[in-house]
Amino acid sequence: MDNKSSKTTPIAIGPHLVAFGDFTRLYDQGMGLIEEVAAYLDGEGRTKSRELSRETSFLYATESMRLTTRLMQLASWLLLQRAVHEKEISAESARDEKSKVKFSATPSQRGGPGWDELPQRFLEYIEKGDNLFDRVVRFDNYDRQEIPTIPSKDDNDIVDQLTRLRDAFGSQ
Repeated sequence: MDNKSSKTTPIAIGPHLVAFGDFTRLYDQGMGLIEEVAAYLDGEGRTKSRELSRETSFLYATESMRLTTRLMQLASWLLLQRAVHEKEISAESARDEKSKVKFSATPSQRGGPGWDELPQRFLEYIEKGDNLFDRVVRFDNYDRQEIPTIPSKDDNDIVDQLTRLRDAFGSQ
């Protein structure tokens, strides 16, 4: 083996994390949440919404549209990523398709008049949808080889380690 110093090409770790990380768990949880929210909005949520004041009912309708839109965007992302896992499409094709899906921004503030009157289960679904969105965005960043600058409180140790590696060796 030649001991001469040579310039090595860095290994792109992001796609490997997506490919071998816990995508299957993310997919199952995400699609499960989508089905659960759809059933809630069509059943119990519809019944509960009829009991709300006019102001709260308007807020409920607005937030349910936001939640539904976001979950459909996430479903699109999850299905594309699953197609890559199952080798139905290439990662490059999936990235092209995923770039067409623009995620709705998370509102910087939630609350206001009527917020506290919304059904507790509905509020829990909003929070779960936000958490799923955050996880998908992190996976998508890994897939595009982007490491978050500041890990969120929910990130696992791998993000912390990747951030430390990037900081130690500089971004390439």
